[in-house]
Amino acid sequence: MALASELRPGATVRMEGDIFRVVEAVRHTGSAQQKGLVYLKMRNLRTGALVERRLRPDEDVQEVLLERRLTEYLYTDGEAFYFMDLESYDQVAIPAAMIGELEVFLQPNQRVPVEFYQGNPVSVVFPETVDLKVVSTAPAIRDKESHVYKPATLENGLEILVPQFINEGDIVRINVYTREYLDRVEKRG
Repeated sequence: MALASELRPGATVRMEGDIFRVVEAVRHTGSAQQKGLVYLKMRNLRTGALVERRLRPDEDVQEVLLERRLTEYLYTDGEAFYFMDLESYDQVAIPAAMIGELEVFLQPNQRVPVEFYQGNPVSVVFPETVDLKVVSTAPAIRDKESHVYKPATLENGLEILVPQFINEGDIVRINVYTREYLDRVEKRG
């Protein structure tokens, strides 16, 4: 057990029968008439939904430890995604709802960590950023402008907005969770 005031982003807790990862924790100190509060923004690891809770700083919260195993993505049948545990070679089925919109970032044979709680998978750990190749985009209207964006299609089929200086064949770094362009990556030899 941990106190609500001790929770930090990245902590994993069990509440209301589900497992949540703390995304944001804001502490508000109280005054003589009003007690302090802890505002938590958490992601439900089963559904991916963001929820917010207000707790008293002295309220007990059940903190849980997750076991992380490296797996290799194999395939999907539409209902679930199948991964192979690289140590035991067991196949692990992850419900499609747990992966959600992040499915576009899964490639066959990609190695990703999967987190388990009491032997059951509860989360696939995606990297914060990925580097992808631009397969189609319009030519630049003005060459050096970086504040004017244009649409581009990436190798995984995702469409994002990129600066004018990005061309077909360029490799771009994007944020997995916001799907926003971050940077152009030097071309690999």
